[in-house]
Amino acid sequence: MWLTRPLREKSTQIFLGVLFSALIVVTFLHLFMPQDSALHVSAYTVTLLGKYLCYALLAVAVDLVWGYLGILSLGHGAFFALGGYAMGMYLMRQIGDRGVYGDPALPDFMVFLNWDTLPWYWQGFDMAWFAFIMVLLAPGLLALVFGFLAFRSRVTGVYLSIITQALTFALMLAFFRNEMGFGGNNGLTDFRDILGFNLRSDATRLGLFIATGIALAIGYLICRGIVTSKLGRVSVACRDAEARTRFLGYRVERVQLFVFVVSAMLAGVAGALYVPQVGIINPSEFSPLFSIEIVVWVALGGRATLYGAVIGAILVNYAKTVFTGVMPDAWLFALGALFVLVTVFLPKGIAGLLQKRKKAKDDDTATGQEATA
Repeated sequence: MWLTRPLREKSTQIFLGVLFSALIVVTFLHLFMPQDSALHVSAYTVTLLGKYLCYALLAVAVDLVWGYLGILSLGHGAFFALGGYAMGMYLMRQIGDRGVYGDPALPDFMVFLNWDTLPWYWQGFDMAWFAFIMVLLAPGLLALVFGFLAFRSRVTGVYLSIITQALTFALMLAFFRNEMGFGGNNGLTDFRDILGFNLRSDATRLGLFIATGIALAIGYLICRGIVTSKLGRVSVACRDAEARTRFLGYRVERVQLFVFVVSAMLAGVAGALYVPQVGIINPSEFSPLFSIEIVVWVALGGRATLYGAVIGAILVNYAKTVFTGVMPDAWLFALGALFVLVTVFLPKGIAGLLQKRKKAKDDDTATGQEATA
C-alpha cells in the first residue's frame, strides 16, 4: 500500500522514532515527575509543545506543494485558519447556556450584537462528526475552487504566489467584519469542552498534545506516500519542467490540483488542532505575514524533505517564544536576518546540511574501505 511504503525508508523510521519518543518522554515527565522537579514538564509547556507540533504539520503541508510541486503558496494561512474556525464553531456550540448571556443556541458575541437566530452556516456544528468533516471540507473546497481556476489558466510562478496572498488577505478583511457572524475582530474564544472533556484540565491538554503528534505522524506518512509514488515523481517533473511534462501527455493541472487540495486539508487539520490548545481563533490567523512566516520555516528547515519543514517550524517558533520575551520589538528583525543568513549560507536549509554531512561521511567510509582492500 502506498501509505505503508514510506515505513521502509530509514529517514521515515528515524523521524517517527524521534517523534513518538518525544511524545512518550513528555508524557512521562508531565505525569510522573513531581511539580517541584527540574525535569517536570508543566501543562503550559505541554500546550506550547502541542502548538509547535501544529505548526510542524502546517509546514509539512506547505513543503508538499512548494518543495515537490514548485508552487510557492503564500496563502496557506487561510486553509489553516478555516480549519481553525470550523473547530472553533464546534467548540462555541458546546458552551450552550453556560455563556455570559445564557443563551442555549447563540454564542455570546451574537447575543451582544443582537442576532435573533443562528445563521444557517452555523447549523450542524453542535455535532462533532459534522465539525470534523468541515475541518477537511472547508479548506479543501476553497483549494479545489481556487486551484481549478488558477491551474486551468496556467497561472504560475510569482503571479500564483501573489494571488494566494491576495486570497488570504481578502479572507482576513471579510472575517474582521462583525456581520459575517464569526466574532469579528475578537474571533471565537472562551471554549469549555471538546468531546465532553474539559479543555482547561491538564489531562485534556496532554491528550490534545498526543493527538497532535499522531496527526503529524499520519500527515507526514501521507505526504511521504505521495512523493514516493508515481504521482510524486510526476509532481517533481511538473516542478522542474512543466512544459516538457505536458508534452509527454500528463495532465499537469490535475496533478497540481490534487496535491494542492491534499495540502490544504492537512493545513486545515493543523488549524483544528491548534484552536483548542491556544483557546482562541481570530482573523489574525489569515494575515499574509503569517503565511510568509510559514515559508520561512520550510526554507530554514530545508525544502523537499518534509522532515526539514518540521525542524524549521519547531526551531523558529521556539526561537520566537524565547526572543519575544527577551526583545519583543526586535523579533521580526531577527526572523528576517535568520532568513537571509539561511538563504546565503544554507540554501538547502538544515536538512540540506545534514544530508551533506551524511554524504561526506559515506564518501569517507567508502574511501577507507577501498584503501583497506
